[in-house]
Amino acid sequence: MDGKVWLTLGVILAIGLAIAAAVLLARVFAARRLLLDAGIPLHDKALFWVAVIYTVSPVDLVPDPVYLDDIGMLLLALRSLHAAAGAVRPSKEIDNAL
Repeated sequence: MDGKVWLTLGVILAIGLAIAAAVLLARVFAARRLLLDAGIPLHDKALFWVAVIYTVSPVDLVPDPVYLDDIGMLLLALRSLHAAAGAVRPSKEIDNAL
């Protein structure tokens, strides 16, 4: 394979990773309603903002053409928010039933 093929594959991979990061960022913003829930711990709410700031900031652990670190932060924020919401919701449903 010549250099143009590798460059094309690299560009396609970079675009795919950028799209994945953008989709995850959109999912994080969609999950922000969980931030208003009083039962979710503050550190889970703060992790949301840390992930958003890290994703849009120019300072990265891995250079920007590779969005794996950004995607990892967004996945961590989503998983943390949903786990915290899942832990809080069953207890709220029990309280509402009483």
